[in-house]
Amino acid sequence: MTPPRPHRDDVFLAATGLAGGLLLWSLGVFSQGARHSVVDARWAVLLPLSVMTALEFVRRSRPRTALLVGTVAVVADQLTRGSIATILMFTDLVYAAVVYGSPALARRLPVTTGLITVGVSIASLAWYREPWALLLGILTGMVSFVPATTGAVVRNHRQAADAARLRAEQTALLAEMDRREAVVAERARMARELHDMVAGNLSAIAIHSTAALSLDDPDTSREALGVIRENSVEGLAEMRRLISLLRDSGADGEPAPAPTLAGIAALVRQAAAHGTASGLTFTLTAPPPDEDLPAPVELAAYRIVQESLTNALKHADAGGVAVVVERTGHALVVGVTSPFDRPAAGPRAPGSGAGLVGMRERVALLGGEFEAGPVEGAGHRTWRVRAVLPVAEDDREPAV
Repeated sequence: MTPPRPHRDDVFLAATGLAGGLLLWSLGVFSQGARHSVVDARWAVLLPLSVMTALEFVRRSRPRTALLVGTVAVVADQLTRGSIATILMFTDLVYAAVVYGSPALARRLPVTTGLITVGVSIASLAWYREPWALLLGILTGMVSFVPATTGAVVRNHRQAADAARLRAEQTALLAEMDRREAVVAERARMARELHDMVAGNLSAIAIHSTAALSLDDPDTSREALGVIRENSVEGLAEMRRLISLLRDSGADGEPAPAPTLAGIAALVRQAAAHGTASGLTFTLTAPPPDEDLPAPVELAAYRIVQESLTNALKHADAGGVAVVVERTGHALVVGVTSPFDRPAAGPRAPGSGAGLVGMRERVALLGGEFEAGPVEGAGHRTWRVRAVLPVAEDDREPAV
């Protein structure tokens, strides 16, 4: 197996340590005198120095092995006249073993070197029985315990930095996921807006074009074509309004305001004009409250009435369609009832089938209640749409 390539910092430390050791050896500077060494030969100092230099190359890739062999080399250095460069490189091996070693080695080494330091101090005092013997324990601590503790501090800081970086990446990922969910929700809202704004006009166009094709009366066909043109223009205007809301208008213009309760009466009049050919009459039995309500509530009420009238034009039997929009307590109640006595048949105009779903979602977003379905009456059936939109007292729009 090919050994890993040494890091350039490790090569620099090895070269610096070897150069410093050779300089001290050439000048005759040693860490202890000749009378305290077992091997007095000057060349013997170069052996531990060479081994320690070689270990610097693997301090990052093989920290445990480098520490074990380095411990043997520093002990052997004490049998010679000794070199300060060898001892300094050993302290670097202790530091590297904590920083780059396994988690277990990083936890145990500061404790082990601390116990060794205490043990050497006690043994020195017991052997020499002199205060200066504590210096041996201090030197042992500086060579082993201090670099191990320093390495532990550096490793903890690096782990904290890595954890903070990971949390930042996770936060960025969650933010991106939230952004994508917001985009999906906004697209769904835009789809509902487009459906609610254009479906009514297109349904009226389909109904009147069917009447124009089925009747061979020039006056009736001309009237139907006029209604078709009117609804086409209104539908295009609604689409332009939606596009203007989505497009950056810049400093030259403002987007058109969202529909409000004040426009419900116009919706009912428009539906009445479209439903004449189908025998439908539309009445606003309870006009909308004359007060400022939150914009989302007014928009939801407007769209619910608009979609309910569109569904009535498509599916209702001949008869009266009643619209009620009234304030009840802390809620705005929207109700639309239409005749529903005929057997199941196809609609007068095609549709997407998303009308009820869109209304239900609008009410759910506001935390309200929604129900839609047939209701049994006195000998007849009606289709009722009822929505309760909560309005808190402190959520009212300020009056201008």
